[in-house]
Amino acid sequence: MKLIYEKSQAGRRASVIPRPEGLPAADVPEELRRAEPPRLPEVPEFELVRHFTELSTRNFGIDNGFYPLGSCTMKYNPRVNERLVMLPGFAQLHPHQEEDGAQGALELEWRLQEILMEVTGLDAVSLQPAAGSQGELTGLMLVRAYFEDQGESEQRRKVVIPDTAHGTNPASVTMAGYELTPVRTDARGNIDVEDLRGKVDEHTAALMLTNPSTLGLFDENIEEIKEIFHGAGALMYYDGANLNAVCGISRPGDMGFDIVHINLHKTFSQPHGGGGPGGGPIAVRKILEPYLPVPAVVHKEDGTFALDYARPKSIGKVRGFTGPFGVFVRSYAYIRMYGPLLREMSETAVLNANYVLARLKDAYDLPFDRLCMHEFVLSARSLKRDHGATALDVAKRLMDYGFHPPTVYFPLIVPEALMIEPTETETKETLDAFCDAMLAIAQEAADDVTLLKEAPHDRPVRRLDEVRAAKNPVVKYGFEPAPVA
Repeated sequence: MKLIYEKSQAGRRASVIPRPEGLPAADVPEELRRAEPPRLPEVPEFELVRHFTELSTRNFGIDNGFYPLGSCTMKYNPRVNERLVMLPGFAQLHPHQEEDGAQGALELEWRLQEILMEVTGLDAVSLQPAAGSQGELTGLMLVRAYFEDQGESEQRRKVVIPDTAHGTNPASVTMAGYELTPVRTDARGNIDVEDLRGKVDEHTAALMLTNPSTLGLFDENIEEIKEIFHGAGALMYYDGANLNAVCGISRPGDMGFDIVHINLHKTFSQPHGGGGPGGGPIAVRKILEPYLPVPAVVHKEDGTFALDYARPKSIGKVRGFTGPFGVFVRSYAYIRMYGPLLREMSETAVLNANYVLARLKDAYDLPFDRLCMHEFVLSARSLKRDHGATALDVAKRLMDYGFHPPTVYFPLIVPEALMIEPTETETKETLDAFCDAMLAIAQEAADDVTLLKEAPHDRPVRRLDEVRAAKNPVVKYGFEPAPVA
């Protein structure tokens, strides 16, 4: 397929922007003018449409097929959500609209906050953070504000995270100005409590923990962990990336967590990928509510809804306005679709994961032989040892069977890791087809490993030199990268 620049012919235009009679052409300020005009492709409209339509057929997404990307919760996004977000009262609402003209939008935000409080078992919510990573940073900023108020900010400089943590956790800790304290995982896949005890003291500010973990396992020692941290005066932060496993079953607040971020683009079906958009609201215990970002969406005594900026201890804004509003509409619609049966979402996700695990665990290594939650981690360690087939080879070959590969090489503590999350939105027939493909690939590794080593075979793009792509990315047409040393 040719690049759009290769289809370009001088003088061709996709459209002409009309200018009302008498209106002068825009005068670009001298300091903003380019010496040369930007090089843009010149194609007619139909050629432009055909080009990008053809490109779209080469993409794989949740509308194309099964997307078992562990820890990312790539579930189907119901079309009714898109219909609702395009209602004129939502889609055409200006961010600076006066409160009395935006009551419907404010009510939706307030009701979503109330739902998230119930789901997490906590006392207050801010919808403002735009993603889970920003929710993490916001939560740690709340930790800092809280301890500054307590006069302990200089004393408490350490944040504990397990060795199975999402990569954003240590990054958020560093960005928030804290020191990272890692803790090991035990033989059961839990936090190693004995290792933990020696690392929590009066200098500890918080724990950051995903429960269930990135191993797909619920920590069996969570009550003891809570006693260790709260006993030392520290706070508990819950990374909500895996909340899809426990909605309506268990609540982070009841486990002892003081702060939770929720990934609306994972748990509650807001589409994501390719950098966004997403939503990362945070829920907190009452002691942290004064520090939440402003403005807060509140329900007044007269029954109306308003934006409250009068929060003198607030950490301030972390994003423009009240957050990514379109995300809120989609997630609210998804939650209301389940209503009081939201628990079934998580129960089905857990059931699906355990079904797939049961079918695959004999063909691949299982690092922790336990029932999983919404996702699980296998290892291609024995395939590599016996046949030379790596987790990456398995993932590449899976593409030939029409499935998106799972997450590979994460969490880091599992060699040749394959991290699989089926979600609740897939049928048994789809799960069986995926399992059949994974089992066939394990057999292919034994019979003819070159099938894996040279995969994918029938995709528009064959296997890439990933080292070269990482070291010498081509980000501009016509640029010839230097060879890899």
